[in-house]
Amino acid sequence: MDDDTNIELCGPFTVRDSSGNARDIEAIRIFDEGYGIIDVYVHLAHSTQGDVLFDDAVLIGQIMQRLHQLGYDGPDFGHGDLGLQDDKLIVLEAPEAFNTFAAGRGWKNLAEEFPDDDAEAMARGHIGTSPSSTLLDALMRKFKAS
Repeated sequence: MDDDTNIELCGPFTVRDSSGNARDIEAIRIFDEGYGIIDVYVHLAHSTQGDVLFDDAVLIGQIMQRLHQLGYDGPDFGHGDLGLQDDKLIVLEAPEAFNTFAAGRGWKNLAEEFPDDDAEAMARGHIGTSPSSTLLDALMRKFKAS
């Protein structure tokens, strides 16, 4: 994560996994903007050494406890995309309830810039005039003319 594009929610602390091993966490971070679903990055100080920590309920419970201490008031997270997990990184996927907490720390929801549904778009006169439909219409006319 680039320091210019992330928000640090929490600095260093220590948790224990379900085997009783101490795990040092360097920071919990999120990107400063996104489209509604937030991935939460838990940076570990040391390698997981092959342990599957993103699925360790005891460890994740302690991370959630820390986030609750910081003011998050919502349901627990699940693990993020398995392809994002790393030897020194646990990626959790936050539920929508986390968005308000994240916004209070500077996160911007890019999805709010777009109409939520067709009714809203129709009210604004945007149905059928999106750039992609306009381009598609122009392309279809071009093929018919050929």
